[in-house]
Amino acid sequence: MSRREPAGCPCGLPAPYRDCCGRFHRGEGSAPTAELLMRSRFAAFAVGDEAYLLRTWHPATRPARLDLDRGVRWVRLEILEAVRGTVLHTEGAVRFRAHYVQRGREGSMEERSLFVRLDGQWVYEGPRDDGPPARRL
Repeated sequence: MSRREPAGCPCGLPAPYRDCCGRFHRGEGSAPTAELLMRSRFAAFAVGDEAYLLRTWHPATRPARLDLDRGVRWVRLEILEAVRGTVLHTEGAVRFRAHYVQRGREGSMEERSLFVRLDGQWVYEGPRDDGPPARRL
């Protein structure tokens, strides 16, 4: 794992990385909401923390390994919508736009991600699809 620790947090919140998502990456607590887990996962992509990404991925949908493309630099996250996913919920969805630079060209990707609580911790389940109504959030 080749980690780059930025001063500011890549997730877009105003706190320094070490006090924001860095604490989750180091295992000093867990994200209390689905949105904060989404932010911490984006920050993990930005700093190259593959272990954190795997650790916060639901075991039923988690890949066996993750090989991040070192040619992609994740630069900015926009949260477009957060549905449920608070400390009072067991499921939530976050729609986001992630901005990156690859080979000098700017780009972005958008996804609506599903999150669930597993053993009291928020985990990423996967992108939202058009599954059963109870899972649409």
